[in-house]
Amino acid sequence: MEAAVSLATLDVPADPSPSSAPELPPGPTAPALVQLLRSGFRPVAFLEDCARRYGDPFTVRLPGTPPLVFFSDPDAIKDIFTGDPETHRAGEANVDLAPMLGQHSLLMLDGARHLRERRLMLPAFHGERMQLYARVMREITARAIATWPVGRPFPIHREMQAITLDVILRTVFGFDDGAELVRLRARLLALIAYVTGPLGVVLFVPWLQADLGPLSPGGRFVRHARGVDELLYAAIARRRAEGTAGRDDILSMLIDARYDDGTAMDDQALRDEMVTLLLAGHETTATSLAWAFHHVLARPDVLEKLRAELARVVGDEPVEARHIAALEYLDAVIKETARMKPVVPNVGRRLQVPTRIGGHLLPAGSVASPCIYLTHHRPDVWPDPERFLPERFLGTRPSPYAFFPFGGGVRRCLGAAFATYEMKIVLAEVLSRAALRPAPGSDVHVVRRTVTFAPSAGMPVVLDSR
Repeated sequence: MEAAVSLATLDVPADPSPSSAPELPPGPTAPALVQLLRSGFRPVAFLEDCARRYGDPFTVRLPGTPPLVFFSDPDAIKDIFTGDPETHRAGEANVDLAPMLGQHSLLMLDGARHLRERRLMLPAFHGERMQLYARVMREITARAIATWPVGRPFPIHREMQAITLDVILRTVFGFDDGAELVRLRARLLALIAYVTGPLGVVLFVPWLQADLGPLSPGGRFVRHARGVDELLYAAIARRRAEGTAGRDDILSMLIDARYDDGTAMDDQALRDEMVTLLLAGHETTATSLAWAFHHVLARPDVLEKLRAELARVVGDEPVEARHIAALEYLDAVIKETARMKPVVPNVGRRLQVPTRIGGHLLPAGSVASPCIYLTHHRPDVWPDPERFLPERFLGTRPSPYAFFPFGGGVRRCLGAAFATYEMKIVLAEVLSRAALRPAPGSDVHVVRRTVTFAPSAGMPVVLDSR
């Protein structure tokens, strides 16, 4: 997927006229580190406060990064997503993620290099391939449900992370149960816990990234990442040596894939793309699933409609690929969850030349940032935006500039179909097998986990019966 990235009152003209010289829109005047902390500890309030005080667009400044100009107007977002990729560079806007993902990650590339890599990877995410993974997703989910405690609260977000990580390890790497999978899972969980915890700020503050020893923030990150890399490079080498015949995992497909000139991905490029899929695909899908449970379990009417649809379409059979297209209300629930609680709050394009967007001429070097969260909550686009209403998505297709949980344009998330498919399988399996309810007394709100918006306390639930 695409990667993400208070406050004196100003009078903002209702209809600003285009300026003749490039300039940044108004925004918070607090120091960049203060803005980073505010956006970290009160992410939704920070965005909403900026929008209310400064209008649309507004400028945010964070340590060590270019100015971020946030937009929520669909017309302006269309300008950004349809802009020339040579002058609207998403890879440069994602530079904060380079220490974790690597320079060869699709998220870090621009221009011809990005197009070349995307073309190579696209067949691995073709819709038809998803059908091969339904059984794996279903079995992993059923096995997880069997371990959930009955009658006492547990965080569903953590359980969704366990499911989506195992799905990625099996479908991307083709790992079976065994020591290799156990070791990699443990090291990945340690890395993820570190970068999504309080010290995850290391990814956004360049001077914290230095390795000053095992106890320094940068040093701890480097050692976690190195432990994961050791196992990834070993897995890549072993797969090359054993061959890929008869395998349908994504690693094997990418080893076999060839660029237009006949060359193959080297180990470094494979590592960077695998880490991107493991971290981005695992964390974002798990968080989306947790938010789906948050909304569905709070609405008995929605839960009843979902179960009625599953009974009608799937019946007593296991949910299979052939059922997915007919689960229209489930699809609408997933989309409405993504509208209300987008996991990644914004994406970005670093401008190479002065560029007019939505009537504002922005200077070269700034980042034009479509704000997914604010766009998805605009009352002029989404009436009664704070109400969870899956019916919004039945029988209609929203504008890609008003609804874009997976980013947009040529940078739309390559794994969007995979993530959506996985969510449908997991939700269908859980709702068919488990009677869940929100944990009593839980007050779930948005918390930031580095680049994602997640439910607080892991979204506690109680399992009444299986």
